[in-house]
Parts: sequence; C-alpha cells; structure tokens
Amino acid sequence: MWFQWNEQRDYMNVSWGCGWFLATLFVVFNLFGQIGGSIMVLTRFKVDYACGMLFFIVILQTVAYSILWDLQFLLRNLSLVGALLLLLAESRVEGKSLFAGLPSLDDNKPRNYLQLTGRVLLVFMFITVLRLELSFIQVIQNIVASGLMVLVTIGYKTKLSALVLVLWLMCLNCYLNAWWSIPSYKPMRDFLKYDFFQTLSVIGGLLMVVSLGPGGVSMDEQKKRW
Repeated sequence: MWFQWNEQRDYMNVSWGCGWFLATLFVVFNLFGQIGGSIMVLTRFKVDYACGMLFFIVILQTVAYSILWDLQFLLRNLSLVGALLLLLAESRVEGKSLFAGLPSLDDNKPRNYLQLTGRVLLVFMFITVLRLELSFIQVIQNIVASGLMVLVTIGYKTKLSALVLVLWLMCLNCYLNAWWSIPSYKPMRDFLKYDFFQTLSVIGGLLMVVSLGPGGVSMDEQKKRW
C-alpha cells in the first residue's frame, strides 16, 4: 500500500465517491493498522487486541473493495478470519483454579470453539483452488484435497491432515501465484502478489493447527475420552 499509495487512494475515491480526504484516511488506516497489528502479534503484545484490529481491517477491506460479490475473494478472506481466530485461541490463557493446588475444572470452551471455527474457515481457501476439470490428475487431486479438508474440519487425524495441506498449498501457491515472474509494469503482478501473501497467511494458520492440534471440539479429542 505504501508503494501504490496514489493508486489505492484514487481507487477508493472513484469507487465510493468519498473524496480525496476520506480516501486518504482509508489508505492510512489500512497501512498502519496492518503494520501495527502484525507487530503486536509478532511481539506477543496484546494479541487479542491485535487480532481484533486485523479482523476489523479484513472486514473493512471486504466491504470497501466489494469482495462480498466475488466468491473466490470472499472465501479467501474468510480463511484469513479463520487464521486470526486460531491465533486468538492460541493466545488465550488457560483458566486457573481459584483454589491453590487444585486442578482447574474449566474446559476452556471459548478457546475450543475458536479453534473449531478457525479450522472450518481455514479450509475455505482450498475450495478456491479446486478445479472442475475432467482430467485424471485433477480429479484425483480434488478427491484427495476434499478428503483432507473434511478431516481438518471434523478434527480427525488433524495434525497430519493439516501438515499435508500445508505442503500441498505451498506448492500450489508457488506455482499459481508466481508474481516474481511477471514484469513489474503488468497489473497481474499485483494480483498474484496479493494472492501469494494472503495464501501464506492461511498456511500460517494451518501450521498453528499442526502445532496446537484441533482443540476440544474434534474427533481426535473425543477418541482420547473413549
């Protein structure tokens, strides 16, 4: 946004007719809101507030850039929300017992439901990369990817399924969004670059699933109780 300041401002002004001043405020808020929120996450400072700020920016961009009417971009933004929810769940502090020396009976349900919702939203990214083609390889790829998405959603063999999706999405991202191979003067370079780094955020969310597990609301957790 810094290197395309004028283009971003003019786009908002033309699209919404909000005037130069409000369009500039929108770009400023987006730029520093994203940088500030990201720094807070990386430094582990008030992560819940940082997630709230980044969540608001994702919603704001969804409306401002008319993403609501583009199913592919909408699903990708929902995946970003899922990654933020997983980050929020990871930052939550486990409840402590009021009585020293006694274990806490708190099941931490809010965190479990955050992880469930985050997992469900994360897999929306993979819906956008499925192709309705009749080639043998594409059909096999769609079947395997759909199966892995279901496993992550219901929380069965979650860590392994999420890790396979990480590797698969990383390969697809480098193949489909190779923005570095496009000359800088072509608009397609900016679109591919946006998709590339947005996909990296979803990959980060999946790595959190690999690290943290599916949470309490999952088949993996229920198997432990059986």
